[in-house]
Order: sequence, then structure tokens, then C-alpha cells
Amino acid sequence: MGALSRPEEVLALVKLRVAAGQIKRQIPPEEHWAFGYSMLQKVSRSFALVIQQLGPELRNAVCIFYLVLRALDTVEDDTSIPTEVKVPILQEFYRHIYNRDWHFSCGTNHYKVLMDNFHHVSTAFLELGQGYQKAIEEITRRMGAGMAKFICKEVETVDDYDEYCHYVAGLVGYGLSRLFYAAGTEDLVPDSLSNSMGLFLQKTNIIRDYLEDINEIPKSRMFWPREIWSKYADKLEDFKYEENSEKAVQCLNDMVTNALIHAEECLQYMSALKDHAIFRFCAIPQIMAIGTCALCYNNVHVFRGVVKMRRGLTARIIDETNSMSDVYTSFYEFSSSLIESKIDDNDPNAALTRRRVDSIKQTCKSSGLVKRRGYHLDKSPYKPMLIMIVLVLVAILFGVLYTKGCTSSWPFPMET
Repeated sequence: MGALSRPEEVLALVKLRVAAGQIKRQIPPEEHWAFGYSMLQKVSRSFALVIQQLGPELRNAVCIFYLVLRALDTVEDDTSIPTEVKVPILQEFYRHIYNRDWHFSCGTNHYKVLMDNFHHVSTAFLELGQGYQKAIEEITRRMGAGMAKFICKEVETVDDYDEYCHYVAGLVGYGLSRLFYAAGTEDLVPDSLSNSMGLFLQKTNIIRDYLEDINEIPKSRMFWPREIWSKYADKLEDFKYEENSEKAVQCLNDMVTNALIHAEECLQYMSALKDHAIFRFCAIPQIMAIGTCALCYNNVHVFRGVVKMRRGLTARIIDETNSMSDVYTSFYEFSSSLIESKIDDNDPNAALTRRRVDSIKQTCKSSGLVKRRGYHLDKSPYKPMLIMIVLVLVAILFGVLYTKGCTSSWPFPMET
């Protein structure tokens, strides 16, 4: 039954499906904007959903900001591009966004389409306000320079790891904060908080994507710092093999514990947001990150295949994230019952992990806003007969919502 075996997630899945259909009907008619928003849905569906709820001007700026950085990231990720070709492109990428004729063929699948048709992104970029353009240019310049630096440099120390994550994700936090400020909807927050928002997401992705990255063709590009993994193995690829499972999991737990250090600053950043749509835009990925950390922690399957949240739980998070109470509740539940409960006293980092989890829990509890939600990452607690009844009801509900266009049932109004 998959994700539909959990009745509490079924309605959220239906709402998400209907909202995704609404987004497709809201794509602008201009060719360059149509390409941008269509591409956004292909490279990040959940991102496309929350971005649609931003005001029109900010929505366009964030959409193009995302696609520019996704294109830059595609150049960095393509291991078939020779270093002598890649480095200059990364360093000069911020200039190319002003050139309607520039494109560079690389990447695969949707990313190749993005790169081959980058002129549409540039055309849309040049229609943004000057404040948005300058913010996007600055972050693209700094990120490209940082990526170029690490093309020729290994991630050896934890400081290197933090620096790399700053270039590829912390700067995204900087840029988004500047876009929010340029839109006149938010105050300009300290860079340290914006940086933590990016680092928490990036470190979670690096942890989760171990197997995909280590098996990258024609060659792997890994960002797990040697300072951490060398405590557990002679070579990073050793963790792929079953005979090294115990040490692999210990290293994994070390990496997750490192990522958790950013959680409290993320909570601080989100608690200061004033605009509801911007809040959801920021909060949903952060809750997904703490949930993914909880899923990966002490989980050997990170080294065997794909580990990610099921679609039903993702839909529920998107549906239920509306206030800081929801954020504090999610961070509390994922860090306590879903990380703390898996801590093994024999793990070398058990004491440090507990301290970091306790600190997150205390921050959440001291807000006075934690409530009961009940997220489940593994087995469904419901019986098959109940599941069948729910599926029948869902079929009826989906028909009703689809017929009505879900205009009154989707709780977060979609901008037209």
C-alpha cells in the first residue's frame, strides 16, 4: 500500500496532488517564464509548490535565483568536464547570467535541458528589479569562486567541510535573506543565521547521498571530511562493503551529530520571519532536513541504497507547517523520539549526540509551543482493513476536490 497505508497522510497526499495540478495551470504564458517555472517543477517539485505561494515579484526572483544556482551546480557536479574547462566557467558564471545568448551543454536529463536552454533563464533574470539582480549576481559570483576553489582542493578537515558547505549552500541562505529584504517583507538577519540555514540542508544532503556520490560516473566526488571518516576507515569507499558496516554506521552517526549543531540557529532564523509564505518556504525544507537526519541516523541502509522520506510524510509536512509551533513540534519529535531513541551507548559519539539532541529539545520546549503530532518514519501502526476503508474514502474525496478545483479545501491560497 506504500504511503497510502497511513491514513493521517492520505489527505495531505490528495491536497498535494491537487495543488501540483494547480501549479501547472498557473505557468505564465511568456516563453522564458514558462520554461523557468516548468523547469522548476522538474528539478524540485516540493520547492516549486512552496515558491508558488510567495508574492508574484518575490516568487519570480526566487525562481530565477534557484535556476541560476542549479545551473551553476550542474557545471560543478558534471565530473566529465575537464578541470581546465570547468574552473573558468564557474568563476565567470555570474557574468553569463547577463548574456541572453550564453549556454553550456553539460549535465544529464532535466539538468541538461536547463543548461541547453539557459538563455530563457537569462532573459527572465534581466526582467527582475535591480535589487534582485544585484543580490543574485553577488551570490552567484561568490559561489562560483568557492566551487572553483574546491574543484582543486579536497575536503580534508571539518573546517574545509564547513567552508565548502558555506560556498554551495550557506551563500544560498545569504542570497534568499537579501531577496526577502529587497522585497520589503523581512528584516535583514545576521549572516551567521542565514549560513546555518544553508549548512544544515547541505550537510543533510551530503550525508544522505553517500552511495550516489561514491558511485558517480566517470569518477566520484565526495565531501565527507577526511578528519571524520579517517577515524573509521582507511578509504571512504570502504563503507560500501558489508564487512565494514559497524564502522560505517559509527562514521554516519558522527556526520549526523556534526549537522545537528546548526539546528538551533535555524530555529532562531525561522522564529524571526514575519511573512507567512516566506516562513513556509523556509520552514518546510528545514523540517525535511531534521527528519532526514533522523532517518539516516544509525541506519546502515545509507550505504546500501536510497534513504529518503516517503512521499506521504513529505506531503503531511507540507500540509501541516504553518507556524513556529509546527516547527518546534517537528524538531522536537524528530530529534527526541526518532534520533535519541536510536542512540547506542557503545557509539563513540553517543554522549555528544545526546548533548546536541538535548539542546534542540530544550530550545523547542522553552518556546512553550510544542504540541503532539506523532510522526512515524517506519512501519504503519494501522491494520489492513482500516487502510482499505481509508483508500475508498480517499478515492471519493479526491473526486470531489478535483471537481471543485480544491479552491476551498487547500488551506494555503495559491497566487495567480
